[in-house]
Amino acid sequence: MPLSAVTGKLVMVMADGSRFIKDVEITDKVEGITQYILSAEEMRHYGDVRAELNLYYANKQALSVHKFSFTIDKALIDTDIVPLAEYYIDDFEELRQQINDLYDEAVETIEELRKKFEDLENIETKEGAQEKADKALTDSKAYTDDHADRTDNPHAVTKDQIGLNNVDNVKQAPLDQFRAHDSNSIRHTSQVEKDKWNGSQLFKLTQDTGAAKYMTGVDFNTVTDTGFYYMSGATTALNAPVNNNGYLLVHNYSTYAYQEYATYSSSDSTSSGRRKFMRNKVASSDSWTSWREFESVEGSQAKVDAHANRTDIHVVQADKDKWNSPWVATWNNVTLINGAQQNAGYPFKFSVANNEIKLRGTFGSLPAAGTTVAKFTYKTTQLVDFVVPTIGSYGTARFAFTTDGELRFDGLSATDSASVTRVSFNIGIPLW
Repeated sequence: MPLSAVTGKLVMVMADGSRFIKDVEITDKVEGITQYILSAEEMRHYGDVRAELNLYYANKQALSVHKFSFTIDKALIDTDIVPLAEYYIDDFEELRQQINDLYDEAVETIEELRKKFEDLENIETKEGAQEKADKALTDSKAYTDDHADRTDNPHAVTKDQIGLNNVDNVKQAPLDQFRAHDSNSIRHTSQVEKDKWNGSQLFKLTQDTGAAKYMTGVDFNTVTDTGFYYMSGATTALNAPVNNNGYLLVHNYSTYAYQEYATYSSSDSTSSGRRKFMRNKVASSDSWTSWREFESVEGSQAKVDAHANRTDIHVVQADKDKWNSPWVATWNNVTLINGAQQNAGYPFKFSVANNEIKLRGTFGSLPAAGTTVAKFTYKTTQLVDFVVPTIGSYGTARFAFTTDGELRFDGLSATDSASVTRVSFNIGIPLW
């Protein structure tokens, strides 16, 4: 039959076991000459090569197989270069399909020959044809199975060609380790924990570093968010209590804003620095109360000392001796009730003279506010309220002498109420 109706496939088995199946070009169909030029990749597989030329006729009536061999010599310059294994997955799938197509073509050809041989027993016996057909089918299937089972990368497919060049060849953990990692409640968070964190306070009271928020030249009336602030450029024109920088503490709930401002000074002076003030916003309005200054221990003591040193309002012992010499009053211990305790060093006493009851001395263990601490037979014509100093912490205690002759404790105000040990009396109450 003419070669014009023939297609050729060249099968090459390299010395390293690699296989290639390539289409060949028929250059002279009259003289029956075909050619194939080895590619650079095929040339890299040096050594003896076993080859087989398969010619397939278009009418599927004939198949010609020609076996031969040749050698690929390795250049001296490449002596130390070892070819790397390469993988062409896409070409492998294409080759598989081609082999399957060849297998199908061989089956169809054998089936056609079997039908023809039924009428051409004089050419060849049915047994002979069947034997050849079975052998062709067996050989074709064996070749296909052998190629499919090969794992030596016969087509030199590289990992770059199939996208595996960026994949690390790292062993994966077994299933039990994956499950152990998945159930690790220390490394992983639960929905309950996420809900807790998401529901936490999100508003910042300070900067991320914990430092106070810095503001400069800001009107104090506009700072109503709860937080800690350092106010720079503070002046009374900006509704600061004094013209001095300092720290502002803001508490706020709804419209009930409250501010405390402590002025800052790098010296020990208290003229404008190192002072503390407070005020609050009038609820549901834009108005603020006036600033009220907190009293310091030093300031309170200075006021007490200034008052104590005034001789125009205080008497001296000579005055007392002069006034008391004609009338020597009798002092009696007061019987205290409801838990109030006498002081051994300065007992609480009373004396009545010139229609006036005088109280002096101290007592401690103050009961709850509104409690009567002593009862007298002497009574006033109206309720008398008065205050006496506290001992232990600077402050005052309030008392009332009732028209029933009862001395009632009405509470105290001191720098540290817990430190108050007793109260001190030196007072006269008119009985008319």
